[in-house]
Amino acid sequence: MLADLWPQYGLTIVTPRLQLRLPREEELAELADLAGRGVHRPDERPFLTPWTDGTYTDRARAVLQGHWHQLASWNVAAWRLGMGVFRADQPIGVVTLRAQDFTVVRQVTTSAWLGVEHQGRGYGTEARAGLLTLAFDHLGATAALTEVFQDNHSSQGVSRKLGYEHDGISVDARDGEAVVSDRLRLTLQRWRQHKRPAVTVDGMDGCRASFGL
Repeated sequence: MLADLWPQYGLTIVTPRLQLRLPREEELAELADLAGRGVHRPDERPFLTPWTDGTYTDRARAVLQGHWHQLASWNVAAWRLGMGVFRADQPIGVVTLRAQDFTVVRQVTTSAWLGVEHQGRGYGTEARAGLLTLAFDHLGATAALTEVFQDNHSSQGVSRKLGYEHDGISVDARDGEAVVSDRLRLTLQRWRQHKRPAVTVDGMDGCRASFGL
């Protein structure tokens, strides 16, 4: 019934080790707990989002609010798809695909986080490859974008493995100081040329209208 009313709940991406899909309520609570316990070491700041600020409860509730907001504000002209990343049915993080005026510009932007205990095993690369398969092979994107702090070496590595190329810089304020991010871009042509894991996508037919397709 839920997938009938909100077709994105029927959308599933499967990679060799992972499954990406919208979490149900109890799974969302587990993801919130995971974020509350940490998505990076306390002495790091690899994201613009201040994940180490506040309490465990603050971080966990931010995940809940962000997820609910994405669902409630979904619009063909501006959408965000935040999918839980599951390993053997265990939630290990979230990957997000977002776009504005997608039917015209055909570009998407990705972002992601994994629980600390699940990092360093290649799950981030595999999950983003799954998300990009949806974008390029099923939604018809022509480019995927991301922005990464220059000192976020793990995320930089994921992008390089998948074939992203430098596309300029951006500057943001982080803890009262200016910090530079690399803008990275992956074109459809580069995507087709690059080696990637086998990925299957199910449930896209029911979702096409939600993406304006």
